[in-house]
Amino acid sequence: MDLLDKLTVLADAAKYDAACTSSGVRRGFQPGKIGNTSSSIAGCCHSFSADGRCITLLKVLMTNSCVYDCKYCVNRRSNETRRAAFTPKELADLTIGFYRRNYIEGLFLSSAVLRNPDYTTEQMIRSLRILRHDYAFNGYIHAKAIPGTSPELVYQLGLLADRLSVNIELPSEAGLQALAPDKNKSAILRPMTQIRDQVVQSKAELVKYKHAPTFAPAGQSTQLIVGATADSDKHILYLTQSLYRRYRLKRVFYSAYVPVAESSLLPALDTKPPLLREHRLYQADWLLRFYGFRAEELLSDEQPDFNPLIDPKCNWAIQHLEQFPVEIMGADYEMLLRVPGIGPISARRIVSARRMAHLTYEDLKKMGVVLKRAQFFITCSGKRQPGLKFSSATLTGQLESIERGELPAPAQEQLSLFDNVG
Repeated sequence: MDLLDKLTVLADAAKYDAACTSSGVRRGFQPGKIGNTSSSIAGCCHSFSADGRCITLLKVLMTNSCVYDCKYCVNRRSNETRRAAFTPKELADLTIGFYRRNYIEGLFLSSAVLRNPDYTTEQMIRSLRILRHDYAFNGYIHAKAIPGTSPELVYQLGLLADRLSVNIELPSEAGLQALAPDKNKSAILRPMTQIRDQVVQSKAELVKYKHAPTFAPAGQSTQLIVGATADSDKHILYLTQSLYRRYRLKRVFYSAYVPVAESSLLPALDTKPPLLREHRLYQADWLLRFYGFRAEELLSDEQPDFNPLIDPKCNWAIQHLEQFPVEIMGADYEMLLRVPGIGPISARRIVSARRMAHLTYEDLKKMGVVLKRAQFFITCSGKRQPGLKFSSATLTGQLESIERGELPAPAQEQLSLFDNVG
């Protein structure tokens, strides 16, 4: 098999891994080295930098030959598919060749498990060493740490990569035992703990010693598969919150399960991927990381899954109407963040601008507030949006129309929380 054939096979096999991103590290040009890494380059594979440039990562597997037989995976050993493997030199040559032609700006390297986790990781390390040392490649590298790899090899991998990720994939231990019997919980969490501790130690050493080696300066991430098991959104979101707190992850990625195998334990092959569910989890993840929400505020035993018709923030607001309307001129920053249609940037702009003038709805629109959502939950100087009429009974329906991109028909009854507002 020639190199182009290998690339075709191994790039296609890597498409199911969503946990690739080029954000989180900045490393400028260094004399004698090729490339640099900019913190403005954010996204996975095809993305856009702050100045509008399209940037690309080469996203491939070291090999798709696997000794594991995970029932949900297209690369499992029992699946009849075309197999391939790069040698370390081939992958390094391919990466640097693409970089010199300006095809890519970095590398995302994952792999199936060839022979065992240690052997596979050794192959990845050899390839990255050729890139970093022989070719002086200074660009971004994201590498996948394989569960079960020895700590010594994980450490070597972290010294060569900017970001590491250990994919949990299945949200529960029961799902892992049923669908991936070759894996276990401790083998996954052990390298995540090591990476967390090594990143902290590396940062502390850099404070003392300017030229101390850096370990995974962009931190670590993971991926959860959504829809392959019966786990609820509540279970997934609570797990996400725990991962952020315990392992200091930079990102948790969600991947809607794409049926690739026939099994009584998996959704039928003609089942559509739960893309809307994946989208709701990403929205909720954003609320956890940037809006001050907790998982227990968004989902409960009574409501274990997200409303498919309304985004999680709007759904929370409807369930807590006693906290609204929020007065724009007086609400604190944390409360502004809980208003649908107001994000961190627009909330900071409001807090800054209201010190100098009374804000109007037109001012809010110029600041980036999404008024079609926010108008139901705010007042400006004690007044609501002119001409806005709705009731508590029709609010959900109007927000659902907005979610669908339609213009909701105004109700004739005023919402009770605005009854005393002029």
